[in-house]
Parts: sequence; C-alpha cells; structure tokens
Amino acid sequence: MSFLTISHLEKSFGATRVVKDFNLDIEKGEFISLLGPSGCGKTTVLRMVAGFETPSAGSITIDGREVSSLKPNQRNIGMVFQAYALFPNLTVAQNVGFGLKVQGVPAREIAPRVAEMLSLIGLPEMGERYPYQLSGGQQQRVALARALAPKPQVLLLDEPLSALDAKVRVSLRNEIRAIQKELGITTIFVTHDQEEALSMSDRIVVMHQGIADQIGTPFEIYNTPATRFVAGFVGTLTTVQAQVIDGPSGHVKIGGNEIWLYREVTGSEVTLGLRPEMLRVGPADFNAGEAALAGTILDVDFLGSVIRLRVDLGGEVLAVDLFNTTRAAPPQVGERVSLALHPSDALVIGA
Repeated sequence: MSFLTISHLEKSFGATRVVKDFNLDIEKGEFISLLGPSGCGKTTVLRMVAGFETPSAGSITIDGREVSSLKPNQRNIGMVFQAYALFPNLTVAQNVGFGLKVQGVPAREIAPRVAEMLSLIGLPEMGERYPYQLSGGQQQRVALARALAPKPQVLLLDEPLSALDAKVRVSLRNEIRAIQKELGITTIFVTHDQEEALSMSDRIVVMHQGIADQIGTPFEIYNTPATRFVAGFVGTLTTVQAQVIDGPSGHVKIGGNEIWLYREVTGSEVTLGLRPEMLRVGPADFNAGEAALAGTILDVDFLGSVIRLRVDLGGEVLAVDLFNTTRAAPPQVGERVSLALHPSDALVIGA
C-alpha cells in the first residue's frame, strides 16, 4: 500500500476546473516532482495536500489516514515556500524551533533539535543571527530546517529555488536532495524548471491544463514522452514532418534525406521528434545501424560546454549539439555537414 495516495482529486474555482481527476500513489521516502508551466494546477494540488485548499472532489490519504477534511496543522506536514516566510523579529534558532514551540515541546528538547537541524543544513554557527543577516540561499536553508524540525511525515516544497540565482539554485537543490535521502522523508516538489525536476526526482508528474499528462522516472519522461505536450515541454525537441514512403518498414523522407525507422508508421506523413543529442556530426556508421542525413548549417550558438547547430536538411531544420573542444574551431554558417542518427532514437510523436 502506498504511503501517500491521491485519488480522483479535483478542484474548481467557480466554473473553472483547475485540477481534473488527478491520481497519484507515492511510496514512503519517495521524491516526487510536479512539473509544468504556470497555471497547469501543480501548486493547487500541493496546496490541497497541505490543507490550504479544499478539494472539490477526491481524497488524500497519508499513512492510511484520510486527511482531506483535516486542518493543515493536523496533517503532520512540513512546507517550504518560494518566499522564505521567516519571522524577521526572530533569530535563526527561534525560527527553526518555532513549530516545536507551537506543538508544546519542552524548551530542553527544542534546543538540541534546533542544533541538529542547523548542523543538517550546514549553518551550525548561525543560530543567533537574524534573517536579514543571511543570504537568500541561507534563508531558504533555514526555512527547510524549520519545516523539518517537527519531524513531519511529508515535506512539501513549493518552488523553493525560483528566487535564487543560478549557482545557488544548483548547489541548494543538491543539498535538499541529499537531506531528503538522509532523512528518508516523503517529498513533493513543485517546479516549472525541467532541469530541477530531472536531476532531483525519483519520479516526475508532468501536468498540463489540470491533468497529469505523464507520470514516470526522469529517464522515462525524457526518453519516452507519452504525449505531444510532454515531448515538447521536457528538454529541447525539434519536430519535423517526414513523408512516409513505405509504412510497414518505416521508410520515410526528411527534407531531401531518406531513412528507415525499422518500425511501422501509418498515414502519408509522420511527425518525428529529435533531440539535439540524438544527432552526431560525421559520417554514419552503417554497421552500427546508423542512418545518414546531409544538410547545411544555418546557425551556430556557442553555449560554453555545448555548441548548438541549426541544420537545414532541405526544408526541415534540426538542432544538433556538439561538445565544445579547444582542439577544433566550431563549424561555420553555410558549411555542409553529414549527420548520423540511430533510427531507434527518433521519437514518433502522436496526437
């Protein structure tokens, strides 16, 4: 039996259905990300689990107890918000111990728990400081410690990294994941950042217009998207129209290039999805089953460790990634290039 079960959850604001028949089973200690664009319903789902919103329909069960009708403080849930929401008039130690104090935990037990939490987040010497004396990343660490101090059954994270700069975000997301693994706490993380979801999660729920479009591991979500929305939203994906020459063998034509997909396709035209890393610049290795494509470079973007090319195949344009190297200059606009593609990598995009 799952530790946290969300069954047929719905939420409407007036005539607008924001969340539609949402179902999710979460195992104890699992890290789940709700990923999607603004307005897709992910934060509304999180707020219903927290108790800040009342479901229009459905149920939420935590460790065998139905909690939909309970108040937030009756659910044993810790929550970290995008805004740190620290009390400015309290010290770091007082902020971390606030939930314990509200629960009526004796002061002699609060102090060691606060010290334990400050050590866990790497700020053992900062207990007497005030929030304004900390950086944004440090304040978010304190908010995390405050949420974890009462030993909640479930941790909810509502875009906690979005207000931080890029380097701090990467560092803090690694720390959050390490702490979550160490404590083994069941966690739901809301984000619109694909890289965060892919790097941190055991499983990802990709949401679109109030619906869970796909639930799967990061590997599954990225490599085998179930819908056109998931394919286009997660990662960089170029879609091209291929003319079907022979459906049963997957013989298709992309621009001026013919390849075999070695799987059956239907209709006179099929939409293929190709990620930049699926293509390799250089002659195809036919013994390895690669197909050859030829095109002209339209654009070259230097992105540091990666160089992204846009290659015209004769009316269809593909994005292609190369690793940067100091030993060779990047290709030039207008240059003719040969590309190699393994047909099994190409995604056939359905409706």
